[in-house]
Amino acid sequence: MFSKKLIAIACACSAMGTTGAFASEQSESKGFVEDSSLNVLLRNTYFNRDYKDGVNDAKTWGQGFIGTFESGFTQGTVGVGVDAFGLLGIKLDSGRGRNYSAMFDTDSDGRPVDDLSQAGAAVKVRLSNTVIKYGNQFPSLPVLAYDDSRLLPQSFTGTLVTSQEIEGLVLNAGRFTADSPMGQPSRDPNHLKSIDVAGGSYAFNENLSAALYYSDVEDEFEKSYANLNYNIALSAEQALNFDFNLYHTDYDDGSVAAQDFGGDGTGDANNIWSLAAKYSLGAHAFIIAHQRSSGDAGYAYDYGDGGSTIYLANSYYSDFNLKDENSWQASYELDFSEYGVPGLRYKFAYVRGDNIDSGTGSDGTEREIFNQVSYVLQDGPAKDLSFRLRNSIYRASNDVGPDLNEVRAFIEYPLSIL
Repeated sequence: MFSKKLIAIACACSAMGTTGAFASEQSESKGFVEDSSLNVLLRNTYFNRDYKDGVNDAKTWGQGFIGTFESGFTQGTVGVGVDAFGLLGIKLDSGRGRNYSAMFDTDSDGRPVDDLSQAGAAVKVRLSNTVIKYGNQFPSLPVLAYDDSRLLPQSFTGTLVTSQEIEGLVLNAGRFTADSPMGQPSRDPNHLKSIDVAGGSYAFNENLSAALYYSDVEDEFEKSYANLNYNIALSAEQALNFDFNLYHTDYDDGSVAAQDFGGDGTGDANNIWSLAAKYSLGAHAFIIAHQRSSGDAGYAYDYGDGGSTIYLANSYYSDFNLKDENSWQASYELDFSEYGVPGLRYKFAYVRGDNIDSGTGSDGTEREIFNQVSYVLQDGPAKDLSFRLRNSIYRASNDVGPDLNEVRAFIEYPLSIL
């Protein structure tokens, strides 16, 4: 059952709505088949993590096939539908000692498996603008976010309610009891007992939005999240954006996550926040950000709440989320559309963290240089074919982590079948 705190947060989010309700989406349903879609994403992924301190390098290359079917809803006051997916990953290159487990699981001999697959489905019911979905799904909330950053996506099994009865207001509540990681999609190796989630987001207008969320991972932690995003249009070509994110985590006694992030497993807590300011000028954008972690332990995630549950400014290869860590970011983005190459983008970021309590008696440090270039074909027979290449150069004091250079390359091509 949901806790009283979870229910209270959901009610608080509901009270934020001040405008009238939407027209009912269910009343506009065309039918189970008529509103259906079937898509396949072809994804080729190369991963190379080159360690500099004698640790075995990780080098893996694979081809993924991600098929998703979304039915429409049957007509009537209450609509019923089905969503389903099928995943297949094929190893193209890797080997024992250099496999990357987030892409391919290993067999009993320590060798990467040749392929992995999974199929899942969820039943959904819609009344007005509220959808209840039960089964295998890909939740994307600040306190429960599936990871899709390698070859195949992570998935969860459970129930999620999404309500949009008031314009600008989105409410969510759910309970999940199984987690299938990216490299082990047919299993629940983490033995997730349960995670309860609730919260919502509200757009006051096109320039101001806020969000509040709560989650409870059984035997690990309770987590609260808040966000405020404000955009200021200075002219047709210039804008300022401020994005504030905050997590508060209360770890359970004996929490593995707390102990992994510097706590002692008894009553640990963490606060972490980030504030980013972005100035956009035509094709250019300049970002500065500060992030600060405090408490008895660092900020832990992916302990039942998903590998993307870190809606913070300074999250790249490193998340700069260690115990007592302070970090600064300076970054730059360029959209080449204004220079005659639509679909081409570039991003550079430099992040440095210090004041890290690594348990050695001295403050640890870490820093990262991040580069990413991406290109999406805009037209022609291969329209929407995309290429993305990212590189991280990471250095840290010996008490924080091993130095490394990382390269990730992605080629994706979406196919719309239905």
